[in-house]
Amino acid sequence: MAKKSFQGSTKSIDPKKDSILWFFLFLFAIAGGMVLWLLWPFLSVLVFSGIIASVFQPIYRKLSGWMRPHLASAATCTVIFMAVFVPLVFGVGALSQQALSLYQMGKNAIISDRVRTLLENSTLLERANHVLEPFHLQVTGEQVNQAASEAGKAVGLFLYQQAGTIAGNVMSFLFYFFFLLLIVFFFFVDGDRLIAYLMALSPLPTEQDSRLLTRFKDMAGAILIGNGLGGLIQGILAGVLFAVFDLKSSILWGFITMITSFVPIVGAGIVYIPTIVYLVLIDRVAVAITFAVFFIVSFGAVEYWLKPTLVGKRGNMHTLLVFLSLLGGVKLFGVLGIVYGPLVLTGFLTLTDIYLSHYQKWVED
Repeated sequence: MAKKSFQGSTKSIDPKKDSILWFFLFLFAIAGGMVLWLLWPFLSVLVFSGIIASVFQPIYRKLSGWMRPHLASAATCTVIFMAVFVPLVFGVGALSQQALSLYQMGKNAIISDRVRTLLENSTLLERANHVLEPFHLQVTGEQVNQAASEAGKAVGLFLYQQAGTIAGNVMSFLFYFFFLLLIVFFFFVDGDRLIAYLMALSPLPTEQDSRLLTRFKDMAGAILIGNGLGGLIQGILAGVLFAVFDLKSSILWGFITMITSFVPIVGAGIVYIPTIVYLVLIDRVAVAITFAVFFIVSFGAVEYWLKPTLVGKRGNMHTLLVFLSLLGGVKLFGVLGIVYGPLVLTGFLTLTDIYLSHYQKWVED
């Protein structure tokens, strides 16, 4: 594909050709804007379809060596359906009910009543204030009670809204998912030609187009393969532990563990550590030790073996930037923000690198 050089032409530009070119670019921009407006309602599903197609591309490549492309694409879409849709349908109903129950507990001060009972039967608050005394800080029981209730309401309401969107409109969700699979099907079959076409349209040099595309693929793989699989493992394990030891809302806390595992540094500890403290307070020390052991083993295995093995150094990004992009993505896009947030940041950082290496000197000159 011959195109795109940094060397400008020294030939004079014909004024007539110049005006024709600008008129064409004006029409092209209007047409492009109209197409973007036309496809805007489907932008989210198009982006997510591209991410899924990129992640499952190795399976499609393997199958296409044994069968025709359309059959290989259909088989890969079947794998996606079984791996994503079926577990999601079975889990979303239970998640919605348990999230609503958590919200009601926070709203009706049931959580704060339980926290108050625990604090009355424990010297934990007194010990904490003793540690904080040199810093002139003090934590009261009422502050802890209020914080626990507000946290329960916020988490429960957010997850109930996300799950309720799916559970409350099953037909819409079915249409969305099968529409996604249809797009993924054609991405597998015609994805290479589509990428080549878009790269041909881009005025950037081919090397820079490829760099952008590679970084997006790497980050998508890091999120869905490394973080996604690691989070799924930790979420399932946490849910099983909650169910085995008769702790309430096992599906809800398993799901929250899966989501929090995306957060750098602390990860699933956001769920495990308060649970361990709670178990110690109610004198279930043996269960608390079991939770601690499972947390250390699962967190260590996922963070220091599974992710480096599956992802390597792909999608490498500063921890603070990942943390902020996750929070911002969830706020803007809901649960899917854990994917979209880092991708948006990846695009910006890649363009920043290209600017520093190629275009900064143009601006300075």
